[in-house]
Amino acid sequence: MDPTPSLQIREADGSREEPLNMLFKDVLWWTLGIVALIVLTIRILEILWAKLRQVSAMSQPRDKQGYWRISQWSWMPPLKKHLTYAPLLRKRHNREFRLSSAVNVGTLPSRLHSLLLFLYLASNTAYMFVLDWSVANKFALCAELRGRSGTLSVVNMIPLVILAGRNNPLIPLLKISFDTYNLLHRWIGRVVVAEVIIHTVAWAIPAVAHKGWSAAFGAAVKSVFIGSGFWAAVAMTLLLLLSLSPIRHAFYETFLNTHIILAVVALGGTWIHCSSASLPPLPWAIAVVALWMADRLARVLRLVFTNWSNRGVTDALCEALPGEVTRVTLQLPRYVRIEPGTHAYLRFWGVRPWESHPFSIAWVEYQAANALPTSEKEPLTAVDRKTASTSVSFIIGAQTGMTRLLYDRASKSPAGVRLRAAMEGPYAGHHNLDSYGHVVLFAGSTGITHQISHVRHLLDGYNEGMVATRRLTLVWIIRTYETLEWVRPYMDMILRIPNRKDILRIQVFVTRPQNPRDIVSASSTVKMFPGRPNIPLLLVKEVQDQIGAMSVSVCGPGGLADDVRGAVRAVQGDSVIDFIEESFTW
Repeated sequence: MDPTPSLQIREADGSREEPLNMLFKDVLWWTLGIVALIVLTIRILEILWAKLRQVSAMSQPRDKQGYWRISQWSWMPPLKKHLTYAPLLRKRHNREFRLSSAVNVGTLPSRLHSLLLFLYLASNTAYMFVLDWSVANKFALCAELRGRSGTLSVVNMIPLVILAGRNNPLIPLLKISFDTYNLLHRWIGRVVVAEVIIHTVAWAIPAVAHKGWSAAFGAAVKSVFIGSGFWAAVAMTLLLLLSLSPIRHAFYETFLNTHIILAVVALGGTWIHCSSASLPPLPWAIAVVALWMADRLARVLRLVFTNWSNRGVTDALCEALPGEVTRVTLQLPRYVRIEPGTHAYLRFWGVRPWESHPFSIAWVEYQAANALPTSEKEPLTAVDRKTASTSVSFIIGAQTGMTRLLYDRASKSPAGVRLRAAMEGPYAGHHNLDSYGHVVLFAGSTGITHQISHVRHLLDGYNEGMVATRRLTLVWIIRTYETLEWVRPYMDMILRIPNRKDILRIQVFVTRPQNPRDIVSASSTVKMFPGRPNIPLLLVKEVQDQIGAMSVSVCGPGGLADDVRGAVRAVQGDSVIDFIEESFTW
């Protein structure tokens, strides 16, 4: 006679597979740690090689960098072409899939990212279902699955929270962009939610069989242990549903706020759930909450340090420009070192101050107390820095939400408006172009803000004999001629930098000119063209004149980034051509 369900359930509750759960926990963490160590080793070797290249080439003329032009390893260009720089399929990577102007279903990961994600998903699936499937008591199988899924979900929460943080220490350590970590965060989050749902179902099957639906789910209100776990699972399921790409893109500000609230409920519920029954994952649950709070604390400390001193607080001059763009110039009350290629998160008092959004830093100036602005050729001394202030400029396109409200407010005054503001950052800036003899920068629309900081830095480095760059090409694609007004003050300063004609070439493509005949080149080094550029042909010409190692960077819409990526892959041959994409896919 078969045992009753109640007896089977009591027997199942006594069967645990903790040693196997701990084994898979160790394997998962060791795997992630080894991957991080491998990437760190590669990054260290790349940095050392780039520094050697920079030191050996920065004092050499352009015709003496032939050694660094040729790849020293024949397998490297094919690896870049077919794996490192390759999209998942043929070309599309960062160009968004849109069902309509309002429905955005996201982007595709690259081939390398897809491989890593597949291995991660496959390993979690394998760890989850290595169970004793031959056991006669199916409630024991549910108990084993419940323990395994619960353990794995909390184990995966640690990388989930680390990769979500703006102050993630792996960003500067591994030189990997926040955009990549954000992609991994989204997929790890989906794995965690799937494991939590499996955990809940594996609990519900014997609970319902034993006491029925009403009693089983009545425990969600009466029992601290069951209730905390149940509502944490509900919060995580809502996190998954509300983070689906069409919803996330359509209601981004709402998504951010609800994401934080639901994350607090999920993490707090997980801690209480593990604590109330002294479950083995309790230390990890505490670590997850501690990591999340540490990132929040770091953000607050950065905000306070950057925007407050005994000389006052940060304010911003916001000017409306043609093309529905706001030029924002922050005056920070202290010296803040800002590298080229960085971005920062901005808040404005009176314009949804609870929201912060990332924007590339276009221009930086330092002012010593009671002195004129200091140029790069006359750097601030250590004494000056104690009393200096920092002027930071951004170009912000008016989309929806906060950026639209900011533009509307700035439009009310021809001279612009002044607002209290706060800057959190700078972040990123880990791409160093100093070792490349040949640099090609592509910018689309407001993407010029990221590239113009590199242009200034490389020109100053060239004059000081500190960089290897001997040819610098900036390609900017804009819609109308009036768009030039966005960066006119910065471009005027760049064009006045000594010896800039030796290395700098600027090409501006106006895709929608009112009259193509009005598009006239200013000089042989600053050229303007109507229409869109032929990016593959343009890059082939650059490669024909390549000087030393080449870096190709792009910052702009997803379609432009995919075009440049495809062109870089097409010219991979015997020479060194590296590709850098600056993007923020959300």
